[in-house]
Amino acid sequence: MKFIGIIPARFASTRFPGKPLAKLGGQTVIERVYKQVCGVLDDATVATDDERIMQAVEAFGGKAVMTSTSHRSGTDRVYEAFTKVGEGCDVVVNIQGDEPFIQPEQLRTICSCFDDAKVDIATLVKPFTVDDGLQALENPNSPKVVVDNDMHALYFSRSVIPYLRGVDKGEWLARHTFYKHIGLYAYRADVLRQITSLPQSKLELAESLEQLRWLENGYTIKVGISDVETIGIDTPEDLQRAEEFLAKLV
Repeated sequence: MKFIGIIPARFASTRFPGKPLAKLGGQTVIERVYKQVCGVLDDATVATDDERIMQAVEAFGGKAVMTSTSHRSGTDRVYEAFTKVGEGCDVVVNIQGDEPFIQPEQLRTICSCFDDAKVDIATLVKPFTVDDGLQALENPNSPKVVVDNDMHALYFSRSVIPYLRGVDKGEWLARHTFYKHIGLYAYRADVLRQITSLPQSKLELAESLEQLRWLENGYTIKVGISDVETIGIDTPEDLQRAEEFLAKLV
């Protein structure tokens, strides 16, 4: 199978305008993401709606494609880009443009999910640890996932799932393995086309998680496990945390 990585990158972020072009360790965030993907997948392209990002990517030697400014989700932007640059590719990997620490092993893990011909979509999770603490587990900005015995997603939620009845909350992380969702997706090309034409679902609107739309419509989401800690950048404060994280890696 041939895998293409598409990195959606918008300029007009509500919490952090111009985020893809923010500097992290002397390079832009989008450059760091792009370089983490190159060489792992068969191809990689940034999908953007802003000429400044397009020019920045081309300046460091990367590939980029312009997409509409009206997409309601990153998945829709990825699909438009795929129709323009993805001919001959079997699986599309959606790498968030604000994840500069995405690791090659994570990309290889998500690609390996498609060794199973029944898998429509794949994503990754990281187990919460006791050291993460209850506050991290209860953070609604960190969606949780429950899976079946074959590591297929049953549900995603901003709430803590499952609820451990009869167990003090302080003991939850020691008594059960909770999974934190990592926002990396991969789709078979025909499945990507199908899911972008689906109307928003009730559960999706309730939780503001588009993957619930896919589950509600019967698509199989395979879940791979990663133990790699990454830092997504949603705010200027996150960028500072990322700088500190990067300094520890050097």
